[in-house]
Amino acid sequence: MSYRQGRFWQPDVTVATVVFRDGRLLVVEEEVGGRRVLNQPAGHLEPDEAIVDAAVRETLEETGWTVRLTAFVGAYQWQAPETGRSYLRLAFTAEPVAHHPERPLDAGIIQAHWLTPSELSAREAEHRSPLVWRVVQDALDGRRLPLESVAAL
Repeated sequence: MSYRQGRFWQPDVTVATVVFRDGRLLVVEEEVGGRRVLNQPAGHLEPDEAIVDAAVRETLEETGWTVRLTAFVGAYQWQAPETGRSYLRLAFTAEPVAHHPERPLDAGIIQAHWLTPSELSAREAEHRSPLVWRVVQDALDGRRLPLESVAAL
């Protein structure tokens, strides 16, 4: 049923970070639907939460890393073919500030990895969604806007 038939489109709003360190990317290995997948540190925006705060929070919760956001990569729309659920992902680049290895990771997160872009690309079959590589590729290609462009969101 379309919104014209009485339903409005309501995507899940998520945030994601592309964290760079020494030519490697911080990714999470997580279990979703009984399958191990790779993803950026990412998660849902909470009610009344600033988008930039959500990106920092989700990265810490999923990896144990405190990060400093450096740029806004973009907004991405995707619909999961299995469920029909729609996602609006707001993606950022970040640099690591401090690691907290004693911190427990979110439920479903198996562990965090530092992979080179080529290692991540080679494991495309394990990506949680097509957005994983698309966001990384855009960040690597220099698609970045100043954080001030989204600070008010």
